[in-house]
Amino acid sequence: MTVKSTSRARKKAAPGVPDSLRTGQDAPAELVQLLTPEGERVENPEFPLTVTPEELRALYRDLVLVRRFDGEATALQRQGELGLWASLLGQEAAQVGSGRAMRENDYAFPTYREHGVAWCRGVDPLNLLGMFRGVNHGGWDPNEKNFHLYTIVIGSQTLHATGYAMGITKDGAEDAVIAYFGDGASSQGDVNEAFTFASVYNAPVVFFCQNNQWAISEPTTTQTRIPLYRRAAGFGFPGVRVDGNDVLACLAVTRWALDRARSGSGPVLIEAFTYRMGAHTTSDDPTRYRSSEETEAWKAKDPISRLRAHLEREGLADEEFFAAVDAESEALGLRVREGVRSMPDPDPTLIFDHVYAEPHALVAEERAEYVAYAQSFEGGE
Repeated sequence: MTVKSTSRARKKAAPGVPDSLRTGQDAPAELVQLLTPEGERVENPEFPLTVTPEELRALYRDLVLVRRFDGEATALQRQGELGLWASLLGQEAAQVGSGRAMRENDYAFPTYREHGVAWCRGVDPLNLLGMFRGVNHGGWDPNEKNFHLYTIVIGSQTLHATGYAMGITKDGAEDAVIAYFGDGASSQGDVNEAFTFASVYNAPVVFFCQNNQWAISEPTTTQTRIPLYRRAAGFGFPGVRVDGNDVLACLAVTRWALDRARSGSGPVLIEAFTYRMGAHTTSDDPTRYRSSEETEAWKAKDPISRLRAHLEREGLADEEFFAAVDAESEALGLRVREGVRSMPDPDPTLIFDHVYAEPHALVAEERAEYVAYAQSFEGGE
């Protein structure tokens, strides 16, 4: 099949585009990093970032609160309150940094693990947990938050994001789209097809790959012979590898990529090099396929610890601030715990409501049979 581009003409690259990326060449081989694991601020002339002390403290608050409700969700699942939970532990910086880089009208297409991005888009954590408890089908209005419903099918959301971005171009809008996926999804046909269409149609979409090193139990090394960000060159657009545990680097690189997309310069692939500190989901046991030494090595690169170290090093936050954030996180944990346990069970017959757009005789018959079956259990001894 031949794909013919009907997109708007390419505009001049956005200001600040690194020379190595102007023609879709490989990004610099080194990891883009603005904050070392020890909390030292470093500059990168290709991705400059100016942040105020207030913005740094706000990012720290985001990281702490996101980790808190994620941890509470894991505990609730272990207690039988949720059917499943996919923890983001260790990936907070990648999600908060990229999420805060978005403008209000930008649109995000997540997988099932982007709880930090959801937080940045204003989605109540209880709406996320309602889906994993089985009492709603997402619980938020995607068009209100510009944050699509979670996608369980691996990689399919990249096609949705690309199509939406193509629509933005046809509408003449100056917004951008960001599609999240993992290193495992990069092997899916859907993702590669999305790359093809995004490139040919010059779509304003940023592909944000969180390389957390493990696709369930398969390491990245079994899926690719080159760094993931370098795959972009084969599709004709730039790729960048960023320290996924550095919230400032993720913010700077994603902001640059989104600005570039809005300017008409087309897609970008960002590989956020991070680590999944917990299990793939609560049904997984990572001790069966990876070593404790590996996990301990990544603990030293923790995204929250490094930002706190920077705030303390520069005198930008005191103990009163950290205590206040900790207190807020505990209050959030309590709200999440009580909110989940008080969620009402849905009416079981709701499952029949939206099978077809219009009333259907067979569905009505099946509903009646189910109601009669359920009532047969009532009034027993």
